[in-house]
Amino acid sequence: MFCRLTSIKSGLDLTALTTPLILPQNCVALAMANPLAGPDHEVAGWFHAHLTRTFVSVLRAFTEFGSGEWIGVVLFFTVLFFVWKKWWPSLVTLIVAVPGGMMLNELVKQLVHRHRPFVDGPFVDWSGYSFASGHTIGATLLYGQLALFILPAMKARHWRRLTIFSAALLIALVGFSRIALGAHFLTDVLAAIVFGVLWLAFCLIAGKPLRRSVVLTPDVPLVSEPVLVRVEETQPPSQSFLS
Repeated sequence: MFCRLTSIKSGLDLTALTTPLILPQNCVALAMANPLAGPDHEVAGWFHAHLTRTFVSVLRAFTEFGSGEWIGVVLFFTVLFFVWKKWWPSLVTLIVAVPGGMMLNELVKQLVHRHRPFVDGPFVDWSGYSFASGHTIGATLLYGQLALFILPAMKARHWRRLTIFSAALLIALVGFSRIALGAHFLTDVLAAIVFGVLWLAFCLIAGKPLRRSVVLTPDVPLVSEPVLVRVEETQPPSQSFLS
């Protein structure tokens, strides 16, 4: 075997929550049972047995769409665009949704403490913890949030569908690549997508008061100024008529 699978006891995947960075040393160790441990290991083992150099090259191209470097570049230029346009609510939402969600996922990784399916081999060399997939949740947060920004501007239904499909396809490709490369279990990827969608929904709901306050405030002078101009223009003719 090129690498070793994580151990399975009694058909359950047990992940101890005993990291010393989070929990006190005298804290009772907890464990989380994974009811999909069997399918997790079967899927990981099948892909690992069929990995080839060409297949790995394609998978690594897919996985780059969820890498920290790529997400950082996209965020950098998006932030610059929002600052240039002075779209402050969108800027705050973007920062909280994407980097904030990825930081929360790192906390979940430390808490769950699940090891990766494979740690070494001819095509893989992974470190860190597995649950939940960082690449997948990064892709879910980035492309999901960008889609939420773009959708309101799309008037035609086919363009809205294309936007949603494109975001979903990128997320699916990243998640599939992480499973096929042996970096994550199937449940790691599914959990990352669920966490990402829930976090985006939370940011969307929590950001409504901010967007309303910023949108409504500039409207006051824009409405009142034309009214004052009209009063000044109509007042002289009325006086001349009465005189």
